[in-house]
Amino acid sequence: MTFRRALFSMSLAAAMTGGVMYTFAAEPPKKAEAKKAEPAKKADAEKKPAAGVWTDAADATLPADFALQGEYVSQGGDATGAQVIALNAGEFQVVVLPGGLPGAGWDGKSKSLLVGKIEGGKVALKAAEGARKYLAAKPEEFSATSKFPPEGHKAYTGVLEAGTLSLTADGGKTIELKKTLRTSPTLEAKPPAGAVVLFDGSNKDKWKGGRVDEKTKLLNTDGADIVTTDKFLNYTAHVEFMLPFKPEGRGQGRGNSGFYQVDHYEVQILDSFGLDGKNNECGGVYTKAEPSVNACLPPLTWQTYDVEFTAAKTDATGKKIANARLTARLNGVLIHDNIEINGPTGGARKDPEGTPGPIKLQGHGNPLQFRNVWIVEKK
Repeated sequence: MTFRRALFSMSLAAAMTGGVMYTFAAEPPKKAEAKKAEPAKKADAEKKPAAGVWTDAADATLPADFALQGEYVSQGGDATGAQVIALNAGEFQVVVLPGGLPGAGWDGKSKSLLVGKIEGGKVALKAAEGARKYLAAKPEEFSATSKFPPEGHKAYTGVLEAGTLSLTADGGKTIELKKTLRTSPTLEAKPPAGAVVLFDGSNKDKWKGGRVDEKTKLLNTDGADIVTTDKFLNYTAHVEFMLPFKPEGRGQGRGNSGFYQVDHYEVQILDSFGLDGKNNECGGVYTKAEPSVNACLPPLTWQTYDVEFTAAKTDATGKKIANARLTARLNGVLIHDNIEINGPTGGARKDPEGTPGPIKLQGHGNPLQFRNVWIVEKK
């Protein structure tokens, strides 16, 4: 049994009690040897991601940036986490988090930012400085925090290389961190008895739109919205998704998608790894509610949403008398706890709130991949 299979054998009920799990990566993932290209069929060529976008962690064409980006945790001493964001062409920004990673010890306030560029397989890091703007296009102007410098910012220096990150504070104290691969505890959760299986890799009969890849058996949006053929009202839903690696993208242009409840309320899907976690970023109820913590994992990692949804209530005349409610976990981390949603988000269907609707997976022009999608209706 592989380590992943061992992790995933737990039941959903047990998994929901905690956050993401993690293991250490002693070295960056090895790239698969490039195979001799075979002539592609025209239909297949149309479905390939655009230049600068990758959808497979084993893709031999991935840049060296991919192996270095990701999460790191300290080895002894004061608990420290770090999230390394790839900004394209060998440029990085490192977010240092005292206490540990988001949802796993971070104090929720303090951050320090470092910057650097890969040279000879290593990245020499220095404290971020100068005029910087949240999500700026140019790496030298980019900030992973909306406030720069962020609260608690320390002038670290450091070195990032294969599987390790070394940080040195002003006083000379060095912190050694090792790359870790966190995994959602609800990944590959089996649908319970009575669940409506919306996608299990065998076919897309429960969907309007989308494509099942013949090799991977994954559900692809190919950049267009897809909706379920069935309609729902009150339920618990599980979906697994993979964000593309798009290091040149910024903000809403970095793997944008959405998980719509009854096609009225969007729970955002986006590569917001290492960012603030705003209401239009991954985990946000789009423009309405921020996640309590940014639990987004790095791109090309399988991630999970587990949502408990209660529809808005109406009276006999159809007037809304109670807002919809939602509890959501991103990668096993509670990000919304029975919150009210005061109205539909952008891109919603026009039918009144409180009426049954489909699940929608937004395309937004991005190559998102999905698997293991199921729903348990509440009567």
